[in-house]
Amino acid sequence: TLNARASILAAANPIHGRYDRSKTLRANVQLSAPILSRFDLFFVVLDECDDVADYNVAKHIIDVHRCDEELVEPPYSKDQMLRYIRFARTLNPQITEESRRVLIDCYRRLRQGDTMGRSRTAYRITVRQLESLIRLSEALARLHCDDDVKPSYVREAFRLLQKSIINVETEDVTFEDEFGETDGDIGGDFTGNNGLDGTAPTAANVSPDREEMRSRPEEEDQQTKPKKTKKKKKLQITFEKYEAISNAIATYLRSIEDQGTEEGTLKSLKWGEVIQWYLEQMESEIGDSLEELERMRKMTNLVIKRLVHHDRVLVVVGDSDLPELEQQLMVHPNYALTEAT
Repeated sequence: TLNARASILAAANPIHGRYDRSKTLRANVQLSAPILSRFDLFFVVLDECDDVADYNVAKHIIDVHRCDEELVEPPYSKDQMLRYIRFARTLNPQITEESRRVLIDCYRRLRQGDTMGRSRTAYRITVRQLESLIRLSEALARLHCDDDVKPSYVREAFRLLQKSIINVETEDVTFEDEFGETDGDIGGDFTGNNGLDGTAPTAANVSPDREEMRSRPEEEDQQTKPKKTKKKKKLQITFEKYEAISNAIATYLRSIEDQGTEEGTLKSLKWGEVIQWYLEQMESEIGDSLEELERMRKMTNLVIKRLVHHDRVLVVVGDSDLPELEQQLMVHPNYALTEAT
């Protein structure tokens, strides 16, 4: 590739209209990793509620509409700014030995922060970020019309790059799993003859106590009747585990789709087939435990549900009225697979 002798300022909107902090910058703007790696700095403008900021914005807009906004006299004229920029471009600042050591130290700190456990950033820290540090340090030297890149310029470039690295919130993923209707504490059963033979009670074998209970008002009977409730059991996994399962499933489905493209057909997999495939991949981890197998099956099914209904990573193709495990799944065509790290 040729060096581009130009600076590029680009703007992008998040795919769903609002930036999702639980996802990477790449997932929010749907740009490929090679394109993102060409930019030195990223700044996310979040529309967060702030009383002071909201008041100032509203006041400014209203003043503009009422023509009450006062013009600001700039400290420098346009011609002066153009002369300053032309002169700054002629400078070729050199990196001093002290600045070289600071550059290496700052790059090492960026790399260490990128590999710290659960800390996930908007993009990977590679040698490209070292090149960004150098370019920003040289630009700051030109800004100050300096022939040398001073350590203070390197530290400021490091600060800018740190501000540009958007940390991703990685809260644990919680699923609510409905596991059917259960009766309340009823202290007995409702079968005839106390449930011994399953026959209906007759007038001859009904005790006086039971006869008295039959004669109670219907309202009281409704109050004592146990209610069936549908309980929800919460299952929780770490975001890293959720992301690992999601990436594995999406990558596999995309490979199936690519095979179909090469053959000139549209290929997809059933929901149940995807679950079975993932369980086969986790066979060594599951072992011979039937309990672990059932737990992993339930967890995989819940992850797929979230990918379909919440994250919109997977889409149902064909008849959506089929039973869940019979529905055909494909990866959303706009979804960019996450690179393995």
